[in-house]
Amino acid sequence: MDVAARIESALTQAVGSAGQAGCPPRLAAAMRAAVFPKGARVRPRLCHAVASACGDDEPDATAAAGAAIELLHCASLVHDDLPCFDDAAIRRGRPSVHAAFGEPLAVLAGDALIVLAFQTLARAACSPRRMTQLTATVGAAVGVPHGIVAGQAWECENEIDLSHYHRSKTGALFAAATICGAAAAGADNPEAWRSLGEKIGEAYQVADDIRDAASDEEEAGKPVGKDAALGRPSAVIRYGLTGAISYLHELVADGIRTMPACANAHELKLLMEQEAKRLVPKRLAQFAA
Repeated sequence: MDVAARIESALTQAVGSAGQAGCPPRLAAAMRAAVFPKGARVRPRLCHAVASACGDDEPDATAAAGAAIELLHCASLVHDDLPCFDDAAIRRGRPSVHAAFGEPLAVLAGDALIVLAFQTLARAACSPRRMTQLTATVGAAVGVPHGIVAGQAWECENEIDLSHYHRSKTGALFAAATICGAAAAGADNPEAWRSLGEKIGEAYQVADDIRDAASDEEEAGKPVGKDAALGRPSAVIRYGLTGAISYLHELVADGIRTMPACANAHELKLLMEQEAKRLVPKRLAQFAA
């Protein structure tokens, strides 16, 4: 089974387990709508790639970790789209969860996906030591002081350090992906992979800022222009459009340089570079090379 199929299989099994008899049908449907159809699945792909680089001798642990991280990402999108945050009616080119199912079910679906992420980890067949590492890493990437919840909360503060904000809001789950990939495969020092995840995650957020400023709703699959409308911190506002694109590529290059020595370093490098190009809007493609 290839990586994409492993990722979708793990997510299908996880979401299917939540929709068993006894679960409120519309809640189960809202959860499915949040996870499927698939997005780019960048975080679980990164988790699997690092696990492969480190041996991937417990593939069930890798699959569970990748699925847990993606479920948390999907939960964060459900909550981000709510009227109290972005008030986005579209996600991945379709009605967002709150637009399709109403705000109460969107809040509950996001909450349920967060819990499901940890249930998915708990069901994984792996050694107790690895399970402890995976659970602690994923938990830290979600909560406080440096997880995605803290990252979202920085938008409520009067003063924000842009890099710190990006590392928490987006980089935290990317760092969890690289660390969990190494931990699932039993690497001696999974933390050595943190910098790669943080840099790539920050680059991904910068790319999101660029899309918000320079893309359209059809290409982005969601509303654009939100950063300027809501007065949120943005790499484009800070550096300008071309400066933000340069910063994105600088972050990717820095992440690649920090990557520990591994068997498939070239494959990982290509994955990072391809993602950087993919995320830049088409009309700016000349700057993405």
